Amino acid sequence: MLEVVFLGTGSGIPSKKRNPAAIWLQYEAECMLWDCGEGTQRQLMSASLNFMKISRIFITHWHADHWAGLIGLMQTMNLEKRKRALEIYGPEAERFVGDILDLDYWGPRFRVIGRDVPFEGNAITTVLKEDKFKIFSIPVEHTVPSVAYAFQEDDSWNVDIQKAEKLYGLKQGPAVGKLKEKGSIVLKGKSIKLEDVGIHRPGLKVIYSGDTRACQNLVTLSKAADLLICDATFAEEDESKMHSSAKATALLAKKAGVSQLALTHFSRRYQDVRELESEAKKIFPNTIMAQDFMRLKLKK
Repeated sequence: MLEVVFLGTGSGIPSKKRNPAAIWLQYEAECMLWDCGEGTQRQLMSASLNFMKISRIFITHWHADHWAGLIGLMQTMNLEKRKRALEIYGPEAERFVGDILDLDYWGPRFRVIGRDVPFEGNAITTVLKEDKFKIFSIPVEHTVPSVAYAFQEDDSWNVDIQKAEKLYGLKQGPAVGKLKEKGSIVLKGKSIKLEDVGIHRPGLKVIYSGDTRACQNLVTLSKAADLLICDATFAEEDESKMHSSAKATALLAKKAGVSQLALTHFSRRYQDVRELESEAKKIFPNTIMAQDFMRLKLKK
């Protein structure tokens, strides 16, 4: 199961109801952040989430409302005597993380590692590969180098024991584990392939756009996603600011064939986001409007 917690759903300047951008992802024991706007550590505490468990932070771009919370969060981690390394991914992350560390006299007790993410072109990059999931990125279109991220759970197989026993005499036991691991086994002279007796379960796919106008790269990354979390800063697109609108994001979600759309990063001019919600739902009915501390639990 993957849990998504919205810690900040506003843009630019914080408001009473919305903090700047930050999203918590937890998959089994792995805890991550997508962006880390001002005040994120307070939001984590208010949500009863343990910031010391965060292993990696993925920054979409280096506008302050998406990263300024790193300074306070890292300082608190240091005061709490963190020892394990913290990885921070993003466009030109090595340079920006170095600049942040230079703001302090001595730096933290733990290692902070900047991981550069490509921000030009249209290729999907694998930025992290773990045993059960991967994180991908792709460049998107904003006023500064910016990327979108995808969490992709690995596909899995379960064996239909009744079918396997009926066809091949295969019963629950070590041979089933071997079949799932190897993809095929030989039992009593018969070759058994996993696809012949298996049930394929596609992994979860969740996309986070960061700041961008609607673009083809984001469509490419979002294909058949279970959840797309996307910029909907204004009611209408503003070419000078390179943000998406609720309508444009809904069209993108429909084109990409996603299952659910969560709109976020609202301008503070919209104290009531029902106008944006209405525009999006006309095109993509399965749209939700993110709020600070909203929790989504996703499971296939």
